Amino acid sequence: MNTLAHAGGPGPWILLFLLIWAAVVLTVVTVLRRTVWRGRRGPWQVRAAHGEHSPIAMLGRRFAAGEIDEDEYWRRLSVLDEQFGRTGKGGAA
Repeated sequence: MNTLAHAGGPGPWILLFLLIWAAVVLTVVTVLRRTVWRGRRGPWQVRAAHGEHSPIAMLGRRFAAGEIDEDEYWRRLSVLDEQFGRTGKGGAA
């Protein structure tokens, strides 16, 4: 009977096995980041540093409740962004 142990070990096939498992893990992490974990952060949600009583969060709640329209929301949000800033913005002003 010829087994891997008698044939000189697994050889280069062990690398293929490791690459397949790395691809599986990477795929699972990517799917989780794009679905489940995405709900914890996003441009429409309040960052943890701002807290739930921040002006940006209160503005979002007022817009969601229908107290202000979309134009008013974006106008006020741009003013608040200048004052409080956002951590997710790229580029310099």
